[in-house]
Amino acid sequence: MNKKIFSGVQPTGNLHLGNYIGAIKNFVELQNEKDNECVYCVVDLHAITVKQDPNLLKNNIRETTAAFLASGLDHKKSIIFNQSLVPSHSEVSWILGCTARMGWLNRMTQFKEKAGKDKEKASIGLYIYPILMASDILLYDSTHVPVGEDQKQHLELSRDIAQKFNSDFNCPNFLKVPEPLIQKRFARIMSLKDGTKKMSKSDPSDLSRINLTDKKDEIINKIKKAKTDNSPLPADEKKINERPEVENLLGIYSSLSSQTLQDTINEFGGKNFSDFKKKLSDLVVEKISPISDEINKMKNDNTYIDKILKGGAEKAEKIASKKVKEIKKIVGF
Repeated sequence: MNKKIFSGVQPTGNLHLGNYIGAIKNFVELQNEKDNECVYCVVDLHAITVKQDPNLLKNNIRETTAAFLASGLDHKKSIIFNQSLVPSHSEVSWILGCTARMGWLNRMTQFKEKAGKDKEKASIGLYIYPILMASDILLYDSTHVPVGEDQKQHLELSRDIAQKFNSDFNCPNFLKVPEPLIQKRFARIMSLKDGTKKMSKSDPSDLSRINLTDKKDEIINKIKKAKTDNSPLPADEKKINERPEVENLLGIYSSLSSQTLQDTINEFGGKNFSDFKKKLSDLVVEKISPISDEINKMKNDNTYIDKILKGGAEKAEKIASKKVKEIKKIVGF
C-alpha cells in the first residue's frame, strides 16, 4: 500500500546528529520507498510560538532546507516547502480549532513542560500549536506521520480532531485519520557528555553534540572526548542498560552502519573504547562530512534554496487549497 507521508521540522538552526538519525535519515528512506508520496515541511509558523529574531529565523529556514537537501531529500521526489508560504495551514487551523476541545489541549504534556511554572506568560500560540500541527497533517490526506515519542500525543490529537470533524459534519472518512510511524530503534540520540539527556542545540556545551555543519576535525575531537566509563565494551545487549553513554555511542554506530545493536556489540564486545571510538569517528566522518560540505556550500546560495521552497510551496498549495475549499463547503461557508 502506498503511504502519504507528512512530517515537519522546526527551523531552529544548527541541526545535529540527533536530528539526522532520529528524523531526517528516516525521511530519506521513506522518500525512496516505492509509491510513497512524501511532504516535508519546514514548520516556521510553529517556530514563532516563542519570540524569534526575524533575520535569524530567515537564515534558519534556509539552513534547515539545506540540511534536508544535503541529507538526500530530493525536491523532485518529495514536496519540500516552508509552512508560512502556504496560507491554507493557518486558515484550516482556525476551523479545526473550533472542532478541538479545551480538555484535549489541557492534556498536552509538551505545553506543560515548555511553559513550566510561568504558563500564564506563555504565548497562546504555544498552547494551540498542536491544532496547527493537526492542520498540517490533515490538509494532505496523510496516511502516516513519522513521529518521536514526544510528538505521539500531538498525533493522537490530530486523530481525535479528524474523527470529531467527520462525525460533526456527517462526512465519514473526509479527514483521513493518520497512523504514526514510530522509529523503534535509535529514535533518541543522547548527549555526548551525558547519556541521560537528549542531544540538543540548547546545551551550552558544543561538545555535547555533533552538528551537521561540523568539519572532520571537529567530529573526531568530539567523539574522542565523548563520555564513557572504565569497563570494556559489553559482549551482551542486556549489559548496557545501566551504561547510558555506552548504549548511546553503540546506537549511533549501529544506526549509521544500518545494523542491529547486537551486531555492533558482536563486533566490538570486550574491546577497549579507543579502538571503538576510532571506528566510530571514521564512520561519522564518512556519513556526516559530505552533508556538512553540502550544507555549507548551499548556505552561500540563497537563491537556489528559495527557488526550491517556492516550487515546493506551489505544489503544496495546489493540494492544500483544494482541501480547504472542500472543508469550507462542508462547514457551510
